[in-house]
Formats: sequence, C-alpha cells, structure tokens
Amino acid sequence: MSANTFAPPSSFLRPKLNRLSPPASVVVVGAGAFGGWTALHLQQKSFRTTLVDAWGPGHSRSSSGDETRVIRSTYGGNKFYFDMNVRALTLWKEYEKKWNTRLFHNTGVLWMCYKEKTPIVDDSIPFAKEQGMMYERIDSDSLKRRYPLIHTEDLHHAYLDPFGGYGMARESCQLVVNEFVKLGGTFIQALAKPGTFASGGLCDLALSNGSSIKADAYLFACGSWLGKLFPEVLGNVITCTKQEAYYFGVPQESSGLYDAMPAWVDVDGNDFYYGIPGNARRGFKIGVDRRGEPFDPTHGERSANPEVLKRARNFIAHRFPGLKNAPLVENRVCPYENSPDGNFIFDKHPEAENVIFLGGGSGHGFKHGPALGEWVAEQLSA
Repeated sequence: MSANTFAPPSSFLRPKLNRLSPPASVVVVGAGAFGGWTALHLQQKSFRTTLVDAWGPGHSRSSSGDETRVIRSTYGGNKFYFDMNVRALTLWKEYEKKWNTRLFHNTGVLWMCYKEKTPIVDDSIPFAKEQGMMYERIDSDSLKRRYPLIHTEDLHHAYLDPFGGYGMARESCQLVVNEFVKLGGTFIQALAKPGTFASGGLCDLALSNGSSIKADAYLFACGSWLGKLFPEVLGNVITCTKQEAYYFGVPQESSGLYDAMPAWVDVDGNDFYYGIPGNARRGFKIGVDRRGEPFDPTHGERSANPEVLKRARNFIAHRFPGLKNAPLVENRVCPYENSPDGNFIFDKHPEAENVIFLGGGSGHGFKHGPALGEWVAEQLSA
C-alpha cells in the first residue's frame, strides 16, 4: 500500500501546493513525530532538507516525548486514519528492523466497552475486515476469566485489537533524526522564528544562534508552538492543553501478570482513560484523554494536578483493584496540540505560498508519523 492510496476526509485540509522538485531546499521546523518523519522522507527524495528544533528530538516538552505511545487503528468511521495507521505499522516494523531496535511492541489493544454499541470501535470493523486485521469480541464472562486483574462488572463487552500495541516515542524520534542526518540532512538545534515576509512568501527563517536560513519552502510541524509562532493565523486554531500521564508501581508478586497485559482504552465517554501496562519497565501507565486545562508548552510546570490525579486514582482502584494502593512512581505531562475537530491540519499560510503548516495531532498523531511524513513528502513533490 502506498501513501497515495489515502483518501483524506473533507475536514483534513489538502492545499494546492507549489510542488517542488529535487534539489529544491526545504526547512522543517519541529523534530517530533510529524516533522522528523517528514524531513526524513524529503531527504530520501533528494531534497536539500534542514530540520530545526529548539530542544532536540524527543525532548520532554514535546508531544512526541515520553517513553511510550499507544498504537491503534481504531478510529470509528474514519477510513483515512485507519488506512494511514496500517501503512504506519508497516513502516514502524521496517525501520525497527533496519535500526535493529525494537520500536513497536505488539501487545494488542483492549477496548473496554460499556454499551452494546461503541461507535469508535464498531464503525471501524468494516475497515478491519478489508485490511484483514479483525478485532476479537470478548463477552463479559470471558473477559473476567481472561483478564482477572480487571474489574469487569460494569462492562458490556470488550474488543481486542491483536494488531495494536505501543511504540517507543522518545527513542524513535531520536532514531529518525539520526537516520535523517546519516542520509545527508542537516539538523540544527535552535529556536526558529519566521523572518521577513515579502512578495507573497517567507524570505527567511531567523534562528536563536544569530543566523538565518533561506529555503524554497518552509514546513512548520512544531506541535503546540504552532499557534504561538503564527498567532494571527493559528492562534485560535491550535490550542494546547495539559494532559497528564501517571506511572504506578505494580505489586512485586504479580508484576509479570500486569506487564503481560495489552494496552487498553476505557471507553467511558468522559475521561477516556487509556494505559500501557508494560510501558518499557517504567510502571503501569495510565493517561487521561479528557481535555485538560490550557497549558503553555514552554513555561508550564510539569507537575500533577491534584484533582486530576485523585480522579485517576479512583478510576484505577475501580478498574484494576490490585492497584488500589499502588505508589505513584512517576508522572508526566503530554501537551496536546488540539485542532478544532481533532483532525490533523495540513495547509498553506494564507499570505505566504511557501509556508506550510502540519499539526493538530490532538493526542493521536504520534502513531501515524511514519506514514504521514511519507504522505506529506509525496504532496510536496512535483
């Protein structure tokens, strides 16, 4: 399957780009999952590519930082995202083999459903059938026997996606940039800001090291900072919220049982807690997908909100009774760069033909990185 087979939804902006041919020069701002993979694919197409990031790939302020991210295909009726993740899974496996580093842990993803119909899962089933990636439906009695660590009394059923799991986030971002540089790309660690605009385009990019860069095109994939760099265009489009993730210490005598569990999503229609039990030995990870408070990705403190943590503790004590008194061993903040409808944004600056925006990961973008970067590179190429 090639990137060209994707059929973007109408809400996914697909601009009429001034396509480029190698050896045209492109600057990509942001070395996260979107920017890093796009830069790598552009470099593979023989563009003269420069990648810029203020703190470097996989840094702790980014949405692509942290140790792990859930990798799932389930997107309700959104075929574009389903197919893109299928392509991304192929690329994850290809690159982990190339780099001799395990990046994708195929633990499966368990969807815990409260009602007979759960659209985010049920509406994806036709796409799963089409791709030969069927989910397994597990009734409540079987669920209780199969996963004794889970309290199942209030669940109607579950679906196990045996093709999903979790990916190594921080590590993969660093490996992507290493590969990019190995292929001849230029990486610069510096703060980048738009320079001068003239004649319907951006003339240069100003860097915090005192230098500037000129290129034929500038792609900004800088996550939660997009709205701050272009407040007049994206200030009310890209918003950043504080999303918390906690790592709990599991009991010594049953650590193997917890680590062997699949990644999971609790489809309660409210908080949408999710988790990665093994989590690269970092602890039993639980994340809060419900949108949090507004957050400054540069200056915001990465401390836990006591009320959000309290709710998460109450949930984990209910859903995983064996962890009722589990110690919190670590907490992280994942800044979500939210778009208005949760879909990715790929568009031109309205007054600069050579400036392209790529963002709006909205908490689910990381897993798509390899395929999205490939697709964007195709859209930019003549």
